[in-house]
Amino acid sequence: MSNSPFIFEATIDNFQEKVMDVSATTPILVDVWADWCAPCKQLMPILEKLVEEYNGGFLLAKVNADEQQQLTASLGVRSLPTVILVKNGQAVDGFNSALPEGEVRKLLEPHVEKAEDQEAPYDQAHRLWEEGDLEGALAIFSQLNQQNPDDLKVLIDLAQIKAEQGDLDTAEQVLESLPPEEKLQPKAKQLAARLKILRQAGELPPIKDLEMALEQDPNDPDALHQLSMQYALNDRNAEAMDLLIRLMQTNPAYKDGIAKTSLVELFEKLGNNNPDVRTYRRKLYALMH
Repeated sequence: MSNSPFIFEATIDNFQEKVMDVSATTPILVDVWADWCAPCKQLMPILEKLVEEYNGGFLLAKVNADEQQQLTASLGVRSLPTVILVKNGQAVDGFNSALPEGEVRKLLEPHVEKAEDQEAPYDQAHRLWEEGDLEGALAIFSQLNQQNPDDLKVLIDLAQIKAEQGDLDTAEQVLESLPPEEKLQPKAKQLAARLKILRQAGELPPIKDLEMALEQDPNDPDALHQLSMQYALNDRNAEAMDLLIRLMQTNPAYKDGIAKTSLVELFEKLGNNNPDVRTYRRKLYALMH
């Protein structure tokens, strides 16, 4: 079986979930084959080449006819190879011979976007995420995770969205399941920092109350720290870092130096390439030295 994220083995147990359900968003080309079938072996590299070329425009589900006799029968297969194109839960086209590459392309064209016009699923998920469609992004990341469970980048993105949806327990379980070396990677460290901030958020007063407290006492250490956390959760990161710097200036020993600790966690959450991080790293350095 290929290691491609676009190719998977279909069985009687996963056919509904991985073919019928997924075909609502991505066309699935079902290839029913057998090891003894010479035309199947001629066709196989053509299908594998095309699914890579289309870069996620469709997926290739391979059904071993000898091992999946019940599924093969339910698909009405009478000869091998049999190829069925499934879209929106319906068989929309197909063939049962070793067609040349050009003929297979003609079959795909009416139903599948061309590779150059097809947004990669990972990019599409991130676009939906940025647009605020967490459910849409989660659905795509979940599909990518099913296709390639070893892709830790997708797994961490799934956990990030779960965290944003408030499912902190699931996000933390994903984080803990990562290999030790992966927990040290920037995305994993950002997730860990965000989870810590989110855990603290449940105990924080509303932003308006904290802002009023600072108006009454600009050096109130509780208000400075708690408001910085609220700002961080609402992506007002520069304001959050500014408050933490103020807290370090006015009360560096507050809660065993939690201002510095929180500032470093915020740096990790945002990543080293964030311009605000670079700015406030310099301020932190100047303050420490």
